[in-house]
Amino acid sequence: MASLQIGSKAPDFTVNDQDGKPVKLSDFKGKKVVLYFYPKDMTPGCTAEACDLRDNYTLLQKRGYEVLGVSTDSEKLHKKFIEKEKLPFTLLADTDKKLHALYDTWVEKSMYGRKFMGTARITFIIDEKGIIEDIVSKVDTKNHTSQILKEATAPSAKAPAKKTAKKIENKIVKAVAKKAVAKTQAKISRKKK
Repeated sequence: MASLQIGSKAPDFTVNDQDGKPVKLSDFKGKKVVLYFYPKDMTPGCTAEACDLRDNYTLLQKRGYEVLGVSTDSEKLHKKFIEKEKLPFTLLADTDKKLHALYDTWVEKSMYGRKFMGTARITFIIDEKGIIEDIVSKVDTKNHTSQILKEATAPSAKAPAKKTAKKIENKIVKAVAKKAVAKTQAKISRKKK
């Protein structure tokens, strides 16, 4: 990650999307772009990340972002992944790894003591002028939108229900505690009389 930093000009590229149509970064001038690199379609971590972005896609668009996912998978596999997970954004098929080379995301990895080359899970946030505004190198696949928007939790489709349930639970606990304290105080004041 030595060459690309926050403040660097994002390298322009042309890569085919899931439908075989060429996509250029320069076509998005005037929009913020979330360019996220991920290892493989339909694997657990990559699915969690894609689904978090899917569930928050409307919010990201409202904030002016367009989402582009990149892996070395084929157009055909990307299309399958999009259909299976109902992804509303574009996936780029960087099968020749040229885009990975531009963004330094084809790296040596290690698993179970075995070394191999693969995609670094990393996200570049590119501003309207094509400048790298932020780089998320430690991606939380289940909460990636909140990392992009720099918010504690992004209001995904599932989050409000959890938040509401937690709020209700807290209110009940407080109410029960308040009642117990009131009862105890009443008993104490009766004993004093």
